[in-house]
Amino acid sequence: NQTSLTEFILLGFGNIPNLRIFLFLFFLLIYFVTITGNILIILLIVIDQHLHTPMYYFLGNLSCLETCYTSNILPRMLVNFLTKENRISFNNCFLQFYFFASLACAECYLLSAMSYDRYLAICKPLHYTTLMSVRSCILLAAGSWLCGFLASICTTLYASWLTFCGPNEIDHFFCDYTPLLVLSCSETHETESVMSILASACTMPPFLLTLASYICIITAILKIPSNVGRQKAFSTCSSHLIVVILFYGTLIIVYTLPKTKALREVNKILSVFYTILTPMLNPLIYSLRNKKFKEALRKA
Repeated sequence: NQTSLTEFILLGFGNIPNLRIFLFLFFLLIYFVTITGNILIILLIVIDQHLHTPMYYFLGNLSCLETCYTSNILPRMLVNFLTKENRISFNNCFLQFYFFASLACAECYLLSAMSYDRYLAICKPLHYTTLMSVRSCILLAAGSWLCGFLASICTTLYASWLTFCGPNEIDHFFCDYTPLLVLSCSETHETESVMSILASACTMPPFLLTLASYICIITAILKIPSNVGRQKAFSTCSSHLIVVILFYGTLIIVYTLPKTKALREVNKILSVFYTILTPMLNPLIYSLRNKKFKEALRKA
């Protein structure tokens, strides 16, 4: 490794300096709502016996993941709004990238585990308790976390082996692999191909499993004769479906957009959706659309 740089500068949204204080307060509010909402969901699931079911067990894991996901990006981003240098060391940059990639990958697998749980509840109700046992829940959740953190080791190592000799300004608000590749002095064509394959291996299997689960779920719901029955069945998975669409929708758009200078600002804004806004919206979506959560909140 012939890298001569010891640090990077995160440009973030520095091109609009007049809005620094406003953006700081705006993202601080988002961070507060995200942490409060997700921790509240975790506490309610732990305390309330009625929420000790597979669906809420996975939701508790998702809330824990979202808390870590946001805390990996937002605190440094908030500090950067208050300082002018916005520096991050070489090692810290790749550490942030590792945790971002790990948690994003883990979320893909966790969302697929949740969709599989809803598939069993709606399409295999008589076998649900047997198939979705406590052991199965633990294995699915632990497997999601493990897949994310193991798979991202290869991605991070491969990116860190690139040569960086200047410039050192990352045109993003966190260390993502696309802005890092732009700064590399190495030939990046092979690296981009390998990174794309590794990223696809993390996202495509869980995405296809989630898609297959919802095709089966929607097919089963449409076969229910009564409108009331269809609405009741759909209500058990509607919150999760909204979260899946928000997460994968913005993720797919960001990583399929052409990597041109003209679209960099668009890329940054869209990245805010799946890295910052989605973790904030998840607890709101689940709590506002869920009767059991409302009852648990009233009891608390």
